[in-house]
Order: sequence, then structure tokens, then C-alpha cells
Amino acid sequence: MTESQRPSGEYPMYPSYGNGDAAYPPPPSYQPVQPVAMGSGTTVWPAPGTADGYAGGGAGHGGGGLHGLPQAAPEPAPSRRRVRRPVALLAAVAIAASIVGGGTATVIGQLTDNGTNGTAGSVVPGTTVSQSSKGTVSGVAAALAPTIVEIGATSTAGQSTGSGVVITSDGEIVTNNHVIADATSIEVTLSTGKKYTAEVLGTDPDKDLALIKLQGASGLKTATLGDSSQVAVGDQVVAIGSPEGLTGTVTSGIVSALDRDVTVAKDGDSGSGQGQGGQGGGQQWPFEFGGQQFNGDTGDSTTTYKAIQTDASLNPGNSGGALINMNGEIIGINSAMYSASSASGSGSSSAGSVGLGFAIPVNTLKADLDTLRAGDSS
Repeated sequence: MTESQRPSGEYPMYPSYGNGDAAYPPPPSYQPVQPVAMGSGTTVWPAPGTADGYAGGGAGHGGGGLHGLPQAAPEPAPSRRRVRRPVALLAAVAIAASIVGGGTATVIGQLTDNGTNGTAGSVVPGTTVSQSSKGTVSGVAAALAPTIVEIGATSTAGQSTGSGVVITSDGEIVTNNHVIADATSIEVTLSTGKKYTAEVLGTDPDKDLALIKLQGASGLKTATLGDSSQVAVGDQVVAIGSPEGLTGTVTSGIVSALDRDVTVAKDGDSGSGQGQGGQGGGQQWPFEFGGQQFNGDTGDSTTTYKAIQTDASLNPGNSGGALINMNGEIIGINSAMYSASSASGSGSSSAGSVGLGFAIPVNTLKADLDTLRAGDSS
């Protein structure tokens, strides 16, 4: 056994540390640091370097609490975090909606107000159809009815009724040649019921067109002439005229075909003779198509033109009236219709339309206006 040569008391003896004997190294002079539970699942350890795990009652801690413990950063309340994100998202959506909504409102304002405020329904450029009624039969009828007139022509053969379209405010009216051919007097009735006498300015029997002028008229509402080259099969159309003397009658349908070769008589009293819409038992205007004659004999003097076919109902008296597109533009002058009635010339009243009507393309009219105004006829 080896004896220690150290003098007694040179090194202090430590109390038992775990096994009853003196232990080395000596136990710390302070208790091991213990974690402190802070609640809400958070554990905080005292700051290292303190003698007893405490801060020794430092200033500002009052001396009664855990002075040396580092304070955990407050965790945002879960409920606040959950609320904040939806609020931010809703704010972003609201901003985007206000931008889009503002742009939409601007566009709608431009379409409906046309740069003015407090006005009822602006007009579609180049037409007289209100924006709110654009594309509807009622809208087209309301806008164009004042521009369509009834024409009563008296000749040695009797009286006939047709229709016409006002194209100038002082009373120039386009109609079919066969409506006023050989007339000794012409009376025109406006949609308001006001009557005027009219004179013939010019006729073109080859195109079945005529131009008449009201005497003493001014300030009349005029129709807009469209572009028949833009017409397509299937386009919706409206027809306005005075069938059987019923002024301002409106029918509608579609364009059934284009470029139909229609042959009509050049003279109003040829064939079965009083012109379309003849009153007092007269028969409707005869025409020829595909080598066959319809509604009576066309006679010896005829002319052929390319026509727009429509299923809009046309009846005796619609001749010279308007075929109109849904923008309120004239695309044709109604000129012929087929009737299933007998063409025996018995003098019985004719049957109505069966959906086969024809109109002179408006581009044909526009190309002929100068000739008609000059009084030339062929």
C-alpha cells in the first residue's frame, strides 16, 4: 500500500460524490442548470455563465422572478396569423377587382353614354338604332318605320299601292319602277299619317327602280343605305312596307339566298296589270324565275336583275319598301314575292306570302342614284 507523502490537510477532502468516497473532480458549487417550462410548449434554459442559473437580481427584474432567464421572443398568436393572411388576400383581390371593375365601367360608359351623361341610349354609329335595342326586330322597326312610306299611284288602269324609302330630308323617295309606272298622280302617306303629293324625278325600268320627290316636304327622317356586298346567307333581316294598304307593317326573317336572277315586267300595267298591291281586286306584281312565271304573265317587256332572296313575309304592297339589316341599314329594295294563289286572272284576291321574297341589292340603287336624279330613264 502506497502512502501519500502529502502533508495532512494540503488538499481538502470532499464529501462523498456518488460512491461514498472522495470524488474528483469536486462537485460544482451550484446546482446544475435546470430547464424552466414557460408554458405553451416553450422551454427556456438559463443563460450560461451565471453562478446559480440566476442573474443575481439584476436591475429591472424586481428580484422575485427568473431574473437571469432570457426572454423568449413572443410568438405571434396563431389566430392572428390565420386572420392576417386572408385579410391580405382579400385586400389584393379587392384592389384587382376595383381595377377590372373600373375598366369595365369605363368601356360600358363609352358604349352607352357616347361621351355624354344623362342621355337616353346613344345611337349606333352610322345608324339610328339605339344601343339598347341593337340587334332586335323591335329596335330596327322603331328606328326605321318613320323612313318608310306608303305610295298610292293612280293610272289609266286603276290604282295600285306600294311602298318607298325616304333618303333625303326634303323628300326624295326610292321605290320600284313598277309601282309608279304610267301613273298620272302619286300620293304618299308618311308613318305619321301626313299626306303629300309627289312627282317623278327619274326611272330606270331595267333595274326596276324609280326616284320620286315630295312637294313641300322638309325635315324628314332619312334611312341609311348600307352595303349589300357584306350581306351573307343566314343574316337576319327586317322588311317594312304597306301590304294591302296596311302602312308600316313589319315582318322579319333571314337572307335565304343571294344573286337570284329575277325577271319582272318593265311596265306597271302589263300582264295582269295594276302593279303589286293593286286594290279593288287587282293582282300582285308578276315575276319570272328559272324560266317560270309566277303571279301572272310578265308580258313582253321584261328586265332581269340579281336579287336578294328572303323568307321575310312580303305581300302585295311591299314593293318598293325596305329590306333592313339588324344595324338598321337598308340592304335592299323589296321588289317581288311569290304567292301560291292561282294566276288565272279571275280577279279573286291573291293569297299571302309563302316565304319567297326578293329585293334589289342596295348597291345597285346607290350606283343608279345619279342617273335617277338626272331624270334619265332607259
